[in-house]
Amino acid sequence: MMTDDTANPNEPLRHRTIVLVGLMGVGKSSVGRRLAQALDMPFRDADNEVESAAGRSIAEIFAELGEAAFRDGERRVIARLLEEPPHVLATGGGAFINDETRSLINQNAISVWLKADIELLARRVGRKDTRPLLKNRDPVEVLTELAEVRYPAYAQAHVHVQTGDTPHAVAVDAVIAALRNRLDQESFQP
Repeated sequence: MMTDDTANPNEPLRHRTIVLVGLMGVGKSSVGRRLAQALDMPFRDADNEVESAAGRSIAEIFAELGEAAFRDGERRVIARLLEEPPHVLATGGGAFINDETRSLINQNAISVWLKADIELLARRVGRKDTRPLLKNRDPVEVLTELAEVRYPAYAQAHVHVQTGDTPHAVAVDAVIAALRNRLDQESFQP
């Protein structure tokens, strides 16, 4: 007789919220939507949830209230989202840097660091002008500076997945494989 876990090899991955972290442009939202679909889980985007809660865009929050106020609201929204049933959550690039937010995520979910080459990220983010941290600055320079500050925090994620300039399905498959590997390692822990 087959169990649910045997019938659907992804079933064990659906028991905890999966939180995607990483630099802007790495694909947290786009990969996250597809990951949620592949795992048949709801998808949430922390940036969208922050905007909805604040009644204004992230750019407006930064301009009117500053980054500190944005990060505080972001932490509260993520804490609320982590109380919901398991889902895939894409966070903003700076969310996991906050010690309290990172602790909440790592205690209540499984965190996945999506990592990609800075040049690739710069090409992706250079297509939009909606990112407050890039305003009137060179994307490669900004992303390099952010990487120096943020990579030590991202390294505290439970799972690390290197992505590249490939279709999103490839990144989704890599995340699922890394999550399965993590689950296998946990099941063998004494």
